[in-house]
Amino acid sequence: MPHSRRHFLAAAPGAAGLAMLASPALARHATLEHRAADIARELKADKRGPADTADDDAFWSQVARAFTIDRSVINLNNGGVSPSPGFVQEAMKRHLDFSNTAPPPYALWQVLEPQKEGTRRALAQQFGADAEELAITRNASESLQVLQQGLDLAPGDEVLTTTADYPRMLTTFEQRERREGIRLVRFQIPVPASDPAEIVRRFEAHITPRTRLILCSRVVFLTGGALPVREICDLGRGRGIPVIVDAAHSFAHLDERISDLGCDFLGTSLHKWLFAPHGTGLLYVKRDRIKDVWPLMAAAEKQTDDIRKFEEIGTHPAANHLAIAEALTFHDGIGSSRKFARMVHLRDLWAHTLLDHPRHASRVNLQTSLEPGLAGGIATVDFEGLEPRELQSWLWSTRRIFTVAIADGAETPEPLRHNVRGLRISPSVYTTPREIERFVDAIQHALDHGVA
Repeated sequence: MPHSRRHFLAAAPGAAGLAMLASPALARHATLEHRAADIARELKADKRGPADTADDDAFWSQVARAFTIDRSVINLNNGGVSPSPGFVQEAMKRHLDFSNTAPPPYALWQVLEPQKEGTRRALAQQFGADAEELAITRNASESLQVLQQGLDLAPGDEVLTTTADYPRMLTTFEQRERREGIRLVRFQIPVPASDPAEIVRRFEAHITPRTRLILCSRVVFLTGGALPVREICDLGRGRGIPVIVDAAHSFAHLDERISDLGCDFLGTSLHKWLFAPHGTGLLYVKRDRIKDVWPLMAAAEKQTDDIRKFEEIGTHPAANHLAIAEALTFHDGIGSSRKFARMVHLRDLWAHTLLDHPRHASRVNLQTSLEPGLAGGIATVDFEGLEPRELQSWLWSTRRIFTVAIADGAETPEPLRHNVRGLRISPSVYTTPREIERFVDAIQHALDHGVA
């Protein structure tokens, strides 16, 4: 007689029994994974604050040894996606091995999926939110599109954002324009964005009686400039307009928590600055607003007020989500304020060297403010006489330095143009001062001799 699914699960072995099915490699994974807690413990034992450790290369060498990166190349595009530490990778492998060694329906749905609740609670504790307000997603785009697609809008309703917001998020609203007849309103922000009050004034100036939603980046992906999101959220709340915060470049980078922003909605990736597995993200929805947002994939009516309705995507790997916990342990060991200070230190190391050079300074055009509070470790720089794409290609082909070129949008009509041009430079906590020096030397060579 065929067994029912319920009968099979009832008869399935417990977690201890399933462990016996695991491969011997799992023991090796577990041993290597202990390094996350070990390194975090060593780092936390150092009680010095951010000012004392920002330029202490011995301290940051302890952090760097957690990564398995190839040092023959220099990655200065961590803003795209970051490598994960070795023990995060090992945690993923352990969970994935278990998923494929034990019966997958049991391993995935009965053992591993419930463990995700621990990751959810750890994220909430670390970043200042209620666990019932956090959904674990695959990236910032998915998180933000849950909000962009899930909030009701009617024909003629306006969505307000800037020309410097992320292209995929602009495309999402453009599709709703074509499909539903809403209107996307975009305006330019100054480059560099050095006056927070002016940013708020421009948002306020573009609000109309038809404005129903605001999209705002906490850190602009083009330049790394930090926008005054708290004030913009307050502005929206005062007008009854919800604000979606794109935190892809601020989360686990700037020294702040979700609760500091005063927002109702936020989306971010975890594979940039938290160093979590590739393909992990986070969605924050304030508890009393969950019911107002439709999920991207259908959920049962009983889940209307449940944050987990946004995780209804069908069968998916549990390994990515569970390994986030190892990245959280690492982040906590470093300390948010020390991490931020190191990132700013590395940014200033290359920026000030180029800006203070007696022969080259006049050709260096920084697109990012270096004033405290107006940016983090990301900055974009343009060099007179050097085309960004050609310079990017030359740096990679001749120096094995990986950067990203930002075009100025000259082909776009002026009102919709982002007006940023240059190389976006985003080092990370594993980047060494010697690597920054190699980048600066390469730029100085290009300024003197060109890139032909």
